[in-house]
Amino acid sequence: MPSTHTPLGVELMVTGENAGTWGTKTNTNLQLIEQLSAGYKVQTLNADGSGANTTTLAVDDGATGATLATRVIILGAESAQAITGNKIVTIPLDVETWYFIKNSTSGAYTVQFKYVSGSGGSFTWSTTQKDWRVLCATANDGTDPDITEVSLTTAPAGSTTQVQYNSSGAFAGSANLVFDGTNLTAAGIVTAEGGQLTTIGKALVMGF
Repeated sequence: MPSTHTPLGVELMVTGENAGTWGTKTNTNLQLIEQLSAGYKVQTLNADGSGANTTTLAVDDGATGATLATRVIILGAESAQAITGNKIVTIPLDVETWYFIKNSTSGAYTVQFKYVSGSGGSFTWSTTQKDWRVLCATANDGTDPDITEVSLTTAPAGSTTQVQYNSSGAFAGSANLVFDGTNLTAAGIVTAEGGQLTTIGKALVMGF
């Protein structure tokens, strides 16, 4: 049986194969594993014309340097690549891992990260999201592969200006307590004795 490769390019050598080259191939495998663990790659996007051009990311079996065989990927350029249309970035159906990825483009256009085909989900940076994301690629059975964002933060609860509070262990917000950066407005205040706290003019009135 000949040697095979993993979806991310590491060579699985069979006993009796690669006579005289095991050392070289093993070193390459170790370099690939290091790259997969902490590698850094800048990937320029296909910016030809103004359409939704696709940049296809690939795996180079048995070799280092492939974009997908890295942990950190910069889509665009270090100083931001100017794009003139919405862009798509695809990965092969058998790739299953997670990445730190930055949308390093300029221009009011989206960048979508997805599997090359299938009915699963994808992740799209909006026209204003020029930031880092942690994305998990889950190949599943190849027909419905998913790209899922792994959130590292908790989104604020409630609406704009509402003050956060603990509601049964979760963040919550209420229109009764808001802060606009200058003024704090509170409504429905209840005293320790159960009375309501109201205002008359500039005075606070406590009712029981």
